[in-house]
Amino acid sequence: MPADKKSSFVIVYHRQPYEEAVEQGRTVFRENKSPNGIVPALKGFFSSATDAVWVAWKQAPADGKVNFERTVRIKDSYGEYDVVRLPLTAEQVKAFYHVTSKEALWPILHSFPGLFNYGPADWENFREVNRLFAEAACEQAADDALIWVHDYNLWLVPLFVRQIKPHARIAFFHHTPFPAPDVFNVLPWREEIMQSLLSCDVVGFHIPRYGENFAAVASSLMGAERGEALPAESPFEPTGVALAEPMVTTALRYQGREVNIDVCPIGANPGLIDRHLNTDKARKRVSEIEREIGDRRLFMSVGRVDYVKGTKEMLSAFGRLLERRPELREKVKLFCVCVAPAEGMSAYRGAQREVERLVGAINGKYGNLSWTPIMLSTRGVPFEDLVCYYRAADICLVTPLRDGLNLVAKEFVACQADDPGVLVLSEFAGAAVELPDAVLVNPYSERRLDAALDRALDMSESERRERASAMIGRVRRWDVDHWARHVRERFEAITPTDDTLSKTAA
Repeated sequence: MPADKKSSFVIVYHRQPYEEAVEQGRTVFRENKSPNGIVPALKGFFSSATDAVWVAWKQAPADGKVNFERTVRIKDSYGEYDVVRLPLTAEQVKAFYHVTSKEALWPILHSFPGLFNYGPADWENFREVNRLFAEAACEQAADDALIWVHDYNLWLVPLFVRQIKPHARIAFFHHTPFPAPDVFNVLPWREEIMQSLLSCDVVGFHIPRYGENFAAVASSLMGAERGEALPAESPFEPTGVALAEPMVTTALRYQGREVNIDVCPIGANPGLIDRHLNTDKARKRVSEIEREIGDRRLFMSVGRVDYVKGTKEMLSAFGRLLERRPELREKVKLFCVCVAPAEGMSAYRGAQREVERLVGAINGKYGNLSWTPIMLSTRGVPFEDLVCYYRAADICLVTPLRDGLNLVAKEFVACQADDPGVLVLSEFAGAAVELPDAVLVNPYSERRLDAALDRALDMSESERRERASAMIGRVRRWDVDHWARHVRERFEAITPTDDTLSKTAA
């Protein structure tokens, strides 16, 4: 994009939308290995925007001298767009992301207030980094641009943007849960965070419960006036699930402006999955996996090291299964993908040690020369291979203690075909309100987890097919393209009034 031209559409997200590598002394940018997930979904918006810009951070040397291009032009399968890299020092990244975001904000978002660590939090640095993100976005944006901010670690960006560009259209999307007022209010910076979010035109969430929690905090803490509430509609289950919510507040009024609350979960990409699984290469790989497993039942669990993901509880349940049902020994195998945290993520060290300890203990107790009960991978599995494992798996365990959505559940469903597997899904994953036909489980209860594993193993073929058919229909209807169309419609509907703009500018 020419230097003097301002963008009409700016995405602000901490992650860069590609993988950066050095080949023969030259920096190259590659598309993300996995074409599924949030980054490819966001890049899909660039196909219809000729002047789009993505703002992310990139670590700079300690001396502050930037040794990389601040702006790079990317051409890939999603289109052509600029990426503006905000230089942050290692100290800034550690304080902003590894400490304040992960040790103070993360446990509150996921309703673990007992793990809230206020001591090392550096809110001044967090605020400063958010200000830098906002300034970088505004440097690229036209006065009336749509600026779309992503995730909790950029909570303060909207207010800075509103102060710099009062006529901008500002949207925010939460990738995580949003907690109830009694948990959110543990944060000492609660008013500042809410003041910023209430500067948006649209605040988006995956499911109604998170939107309602946000509305409750806004009204009780900030005095925002609730607008119309409408019944929750498909794909959401309005009752009967732990995170169900029968009504959805559509908007708030605050200091003369309207803040719309949008609820729409990001979807999987079944078309992409189909195209890959229908190749000869994928069919061959699925057959190889099935031969390797033989007559054993294959369990799958995919996630990253994080205490909210419930990996410890899931592994313990698998160990109890082998103890409780000795006839299953050598007849089942668990492939556990638990990606190790990035260097510097001290908040997750204990969780990683516990996962490794449990896997070692279970394999040591029950394994033998010809059978290892659990295969643990602490590295990510490439998308092309992962979907083949999903197709071959008999049971997928998605049992977080709390999760904003969890795309693994939807991707596993999208991979099922003639002989479908069983999805065991935590009630406390956002996806549970979309997939009531999974075997829903309360992961806090050992008895419920044990019963869910038994039910999945002993389920009849007819029940498996019936449940899978219902879930496949939902995943294919409310896919990533549906989410993108919905979001575009909400963006097009943003029409700030002159009165709102003048009050905000004042």
